[in-house]
Amino acid sequence: MFQEIMFELLHGAGRFFMNPLFYIILLFSVLLGYTRVRRERKHFRVRVDEGLAEFRGLLKESWLAALVLSLIITGAGLVVPKGWLVLFCGFMLAGVLLFRYQAGAPIYAAGLAALAYWLLGRYDVATDWPFIGWTYAGVTGEEAVTITVIAGLLTVAEGILIRKYGARDASPLLQETARGLQGAAYRTKRLWLLPLLFAVPGGPIGEMLPYWPQFTLGGTSYYLIFIPAVIGFEHTARHVLPGQVYGGYGKAVFVAGLGVTAAAFLGLWEPLAGWAVLALGFIMRAMITIRAAVRESKGNFAVAPRSDGVVVAAVLPGSPADKMGILPGETIRKVNGVTVTDERELYEAIQVNAAHCRVEVLNREGELRLCQHVIFRHDHHRMGLLVVR
Repeated sequence: MFQEIMFELLHGAGRFFMNPLFYIILLFSVLLGYTRVRRERKHFRVRVDEGLAEFRGLLKESWLAALVLSLIITGAGLVVPKGWLVLFCGFMLAGVLLFRYQAGAPIYAAGLAALAYWLLGRYDVATDWPFIGWTYAGVTGEEAVTITVIAGLLTVAEGILIRKYGARDASPLLQETARGLQGAAYRTKRLWLLPLLFAVPGGPIGEMLPYWPQFTLGGTSYYLIFIPAVIGFEHTARHVLPGQVYGGYGKAVFVAGLGVTAAAFLGLWEPLAGWAVLALGFIMRAMITIRAAVRESKGNFAVAPRSDGVVVAAVLPGSPADKMGILPGETIRKVNGVTVTDERELYEAIQVNAAHCRVEVLNREGELRLCQHVIFRHDHHRMGLLVVR
């Protein structure tokens, strides 16, 4: 039995690399970095982070979540029908290709796949496609539980990733304020790859333990398959700084995912209740996105020009400004004792005493502090400040 499981795991890994979704996710993660760098150079004449940052974080930031979810899904025997899994990958692929990652939440793909799976079977649409075809065997209460639980668990993972990385990955851009000036907004647009292991009816692995699988879907044997699940996320913050947005945003998504996961087991009592929970989770996730977007569309910019100094939009990582602890949203009042009100005056003041550059900063709470760092003469651009103009 152990050899059969290992052999099937190798087969499952092979199916993962045969899935075109995997390669499209890789390609679009590179495209995300390319478009971000172009936008940052257009607005600030310099990029904040390297173009491959999104590609490097694609799996680095989500591998632990993928491992835990795979252990839960497969270890608990949450078997899913092949047809739903194929459609789930298809809707995730469509979400990646759209390049509008407000629609990248996994519960959207899970819910649409469940609906499409039922509709295709309900109206006897032929699904005997090469390689990915399946035979519709009806929708049961077990499927209502397993699919909804998986959607809830993926939403929990999404909330954790947003909370942990949303603010860190925010990219600055300039937008026009109500007064015709340029304020700073911060866009987070990310893909996270989660290689997930699923058990599907119809393979060489039989029931291994008295408790596995918990949800058989009428099958007596199963095969294992890895799929490249993807979480897409996009949000633009302007009314509130990113560090103050994504903690609450991620928490709301996390709580919604926990609620869906727990309520999914109502499907054991009544299948329609399980599907209703999935639909409600779909709506809740959409409402979280809409509420956050509406909140950011109202009110003033958190980072906008001021008459009493130069407002910092972003700081380049590892730069002198970063080492001085200057943060986005803070205002530079004086440099080397010279009052500055715009970008040109800022860089001219740096050259007054570049060897021991002293900066008077007004922080977000309205308190003044003095920072100091060595800036080499004629290298003022290396201070690493991106400012609103």
